Amino acid sequence: MRCVIARFPFDITKSGVLESMKGVKPEQASGESVTIGRRTYPVKQVGQVITRQDRRDFSAGEVLRAMTQLGFTCRGLPQAAAPTRDLTPVQEASAMLGAPAAA
Repeated sequence: MRCVIARFPFDITKSGVLESMKGVKPEQASGESVTIGRRTYPVKQVGQVITRQDRRDFSAGEVLRAMTQLGFTCRGLPQAAAPTRDLTPVQEASAMLGAPAAA
């Protein structure tokens, strides 16, 4: 498959990615990640290995798009939880006492 990463064209195949990542120890993945074989790699690490470019030269989205098209399992950033609203002392006490009984 031909794809453009950091304004450079690359011919990338699934078997080529598997071969390139063979023997590469995965770094700690805290954001976007790609599962290759039985290992989960950070997207930027995969991009660096397959393109031989500095991680600052390409975006994670470019690599995610290419890996998804090749059929690898990709995970994006975890969704942030909705902000919780703090209860006032009166609301907190009311919640501890329970709802009033229905008449």
